[in-house]
Amino acid sequence: MSERIVILGAGESGTGAALLAKAKGYDVFVSEKGAIQAKYSKQLKESGIDFEQGMHSEEKILEATTIIKSPGIPGSIALLQKAIKRGINIIDEIEFASRNTDAKIIAITGTNGKTTTTLLTYHLLKQASYNVGLAGNVGKSFAKQVIDDDKDFYVIEMSSFQIDGIDKFSPEVAVILNITPDHMDRYEYSFQKYIDAKFRLIDNLKPEASFIYLTDDENIKNKLDSKNYNGIKLPISISANPSHVARVIGENMIFSLNEEVFQIPQSETTLKGKHNLINTMAAVLSALKVGVSEKQIKEGLKTFENAPHRLEYVATINEVDFYNDSKATNVEATKYALESFSNKLVWIAGGVDKGNDYSQIMQLVNEKVKTLVCLGKDNEKLREVFHDHIVNILETDSMRQAIGSALKYAEDNDVVLLSPACSSFDLFNNYEDRGDQFKEVVLSYKNNYSN
Repeated sequence: MSERIVILGAGESGTGAALLAKAKGYDVFVSEKGAIQAKYSKQLKESGIDFEQGMHSEEKILEATTIIKSPGIPGSIALLQKAIKRGINIIDEIEFASRNTDAKIIAITGTNGKTTTTLLTYHLLKQASYNVGLAGNVGKSFAKQVIDDDKDFYVIEMSSFQIDGIDKFSPEVAVILNITPDHMDRYEYSFQKYIDAKFRLIDNLKPEASFIYLTDDENIKNKLDSKNYNGIKLPISISANPSHVARVIGENMIFSLNEEVFQIPQSETTLKGKHNLINTMAAVLSALKVGVSEKQIKEGLKTFENAPHRLEYVATINEVDFYNDSKATNVEATKYALESFSNKLVWIAGGVDKGNDYSQIMQLVNEKVKTLVCLGKDNEKLREVFHDHIVNILETDSMRQAIGSALKYAEDNDVVLLSPACSSFDLFNNYEDRGDQFKEVVLSYKNNYSN
């Protein structure tokens, strides 16, 4: 009798894992508590995979030898606790896929910046003609790509939830960009448990593997003092510390690796802001470690286009630049955005507050923000926190109203910045919807001004 694999969750990762398991000859069953999207149920049917939706049939699930769960399902749920007591192996899609490929893996995590860093690393390898796949939190299912197993490299963005599901996963290059409080509800409101989850990424590193990390992050630094691991340490810093393989002097990133030293000015990349110096250094080092040349890297940096909603330039209206940073759903991400501009700012913020502590951005707000446009159903906390620090605070509950208000207060060379520091679900479907509406309304105003 073949090994029975049960997949919990039938989204992109779950369906991909099911298709790979079927291709490898396992007895496969998929269970989705909600409704399965039509495109995924079609793929399961076409592959002859047994599945259920709208329920979890405990009896069928607990017949598994291995359960591959969606990252969104916490391991603490009763069903999985029963499975653990029965000795059933519980992993996630990335662990399963990595067991079925010999490709080299670059794995990237961090509370903020991991998508940009992952996309940039992938771009640098792709532009250098590497046979590379993009997977994890961004891109297609890792497992689905492994079915054909025709890639030499994969660049994988990994959330803490995905790292929770690994067991023997061992990347050639591991990156931890930063760690700040997030997803506390998943980690019993213990920041240390969240830090520990991130650091599981390096548990299985081989001695020849590389570990890239930011020493400016106190949480990373403190954890490293207490953790043993294999791998070659590649510390990076936005200071000029000469002991680091990548560091910053002025606007230049300095790289010292394999007895070679070279520099890249940020002006010769497509990314702006101090936080993107960190992301760029991590991506460049990752590419260097798998053999991409300095020349290829410098060419690739000039052509990179970041994912939408991350400090995305939209348009200029009457000498005022508009930037969409809708992905900034926490204060730390908004801090990065505020640091990125020397111009005076009209800042659009608000939404569903997640217990935000705005004290960490108060100095930046005092220095740079001339007007705060509150965009949300309940803006009381924003008004209360900033009323002594910003002269103009405006109340809005639609994107058109917010941008119209911003235009009234913005002057030549100002920047209108959407960087909400909050979730989007009060007025929008998600941060993408919020950012898309921002871009649509800005461009409609631009057309009106130019006609």
